[in-house]
Amino acid sequence: MSAIQIKRTNCNFEREPLIAPFGFKGRYLTELWQTVALMESDSGAIGLGLGTQSALWSDARVFCENSEAAANSLMYLLTAHALKLAETLSFETPFELLDALLPEVHEYGCRVTSNPGLRLTFALNALVAVDNAAWQLYCAKLGIASFDDMLPSDIRPVLSERHSLIGCIPLMSYGVKLPDIVRDAQSGYFLLKIKIGSDPDKDGDPEKMLAWDIARIASIHAELKHLTTPHTDSGHVLYYLDANGRYDSKDRLMRLLDSAEKIGALDRIVILEEPFPEECEIDVSDIPVRVAADESAHSDKDALKRIQMGYGAIALKPIAKTMSMSLRIAKLAAERGVPCFCADLTVNPILVDWNKNVAARLAPLPGVKIGVVESNGAQNYRNWETMSSYHPCSGAPWIEPINGVFHLDDDFYTRSGGIFEISEHYMSLI
Repeated sequence: MSAIQIKRTNCNFEREPLIAPFGFKGRYLTELWQTVALMESDSGAIGLGLGTQSALWSDARVFCENSEAAANSLMYLLTAHALKLAETLSFETPFELLDALLPEVHEYGCRVTSNPGLRLTFALNALVAVDNAAWQLYCAKLGIASFDDMLPSDIRPVLSERHSLIGCIPLMSYGVKLPDIVRDAQSGYFLLKIKIGSDPDKDGDPEKMLAWDIARIASIHAELKHLTTPHTDSGHVLYYLDANGRYDSKDRLMRLLDSAEKIGALDRIVILEEPFPEECEIDVSDIPVRVAADESAHSDKDALKRIQMGYGAIALKPIAKTMSMSLRIAKLAAERGVPCFCADLTVNPILVDWNKNVAARLAPLPGVKIGVVESNGAQNYRNWETMSSYHPCSGAPWIEPINGVFHLDDDFYTRSGGIFEISEHYMSLI
């Protein structure tokens, strides 16, 4: 095919408030910015991409050194800069465009944040809307109308499942009360993502953090240990612990897992995500649960490094690290027999379906009978119902989970979750 020449770009954002402060990495969010990126080619084709920003998730240092609004503003600058760069480029595939933009956008980010060690994930998060716009433009040029046809031939075997059911993973952040966790599990949610690593007294004491985590897991397990589900091999509700790099040593982490073993919860932990700070580079092959890489697996090269360190799963985030990079990571992991799953970034309803298209085609996690995808926006956005009305397929039965499970019918696969359709609301912003 001939290269796509970008003639015009534009961008905007919308601030979406959260129901309550959302805690992880020892900090709290109060809102999330929804970015919109427009690309128009010289032939008149249009791509409209969405992104959800999370400076705290992608680089906590930027979040901690600035106000929440300033941290979001810094990331938005990267998105706008990327689109301006794109106006000088042509590309044949979105992979090619990402390769051209990422180094320059990351270097620009290091300058504007005054952080020479800016994590690559910060730049990738800023590029999600740009990459999604590029995929829409690419598919419009080639006349592609389905996710399966969009995939390169070497990646299609990695995403060859066609689940009719995928479990929705809810997020239990620091502030979620135990009765709410019990309610969700009783209503059908069978794999719960539990944030650990709290800083209960805001003094950075790792022993207080450990004590809080031990008590948190014990209280949850005491309430859920007798619940059953048809969607796991054991028949039990399972736990997915996310530490976001808060543990400083293997010894402290093992004390947490020893406590879980004593109460009979260890075999319920199907995933332990990002226990250590990325820079520690601790081998995890001897840890007695499956350890997953998330924000440390910025790229396929980083994912390979984590696999070599004993990481036994990779959290894919098309909605946080770009679809292009996530497809590369999925291929690399599959070649090495490492399972993947799709995690959330508390994204808007349209982006949930970008994630669901990947999750619907991944092999199930070990210990789980059906596909899974994390989606916690309904728990956290104040205006979730209004945001859902912006979805081009608003009202479709596959958009919201029923009893903790998304039901994906032929319409979902025919329309690819609506990801190739233009949202009138977000188009109106630009």
